[in-house]
Amino acid sequence: MIRAATENDVAEIRAMIRELAEYERAVDQARATEEQLREALFGEHPAASALIAEDDETGEAVGYALWFPHFSSWTGTRGMHLEDLYVRPQARGGGHGKALLASLAAICERRGYERFEWWVLAWNEPTIDFYKSLGVDFLDEWRVCRLSGEPLRELAAQVPAVANQPPAL
Repeated sequence: MIRAATENDVAEIRAMIRELAEYERAVDQARATEEQLREALFGEHPAASALIAEDDETGEAVGYALWFPHFSSWTGTRGMHLEDLYVRPQARGGGHGKALLASLAAICERRGYERFEWWVLAWNEPTIDFYKSLGVDFLDEWRVCRLSGEPLRELAAQVPAVANQPPAL
């Protein structure tokens, strides 16, 4: 079963984020607190949304998907960025990942989103093979760019005078 996450799921989502980070060999980077996740998902101005995959027999949370809308200047429409897709090891192969992706694709269709995009680690062959089985296009000509930490602060310190600050999103 796939359902929308509720505030009661925040601790479980946080636990699965840590599990995903361990799998991706980056547990030190998974610093989000329950309070941050609660605000991001259920605060006054949510930054993201989440779905929960539950085991049909036990009702236990066995996976989640965390996503947010983005905008394409080329299509003039919103799209969906999937930040996290995770299914616990004991539940893999049970169709939960595909059900989460199908549910997200249905949200895209209902909302008129033309693009549904996400990243996958280059070494994660089992997941890449799963995505290929769904007909996913891999955009090898694009590179992910990230600016964070000290380089982000250094660039921000170089901001020129701006007459009108952009509105908060």
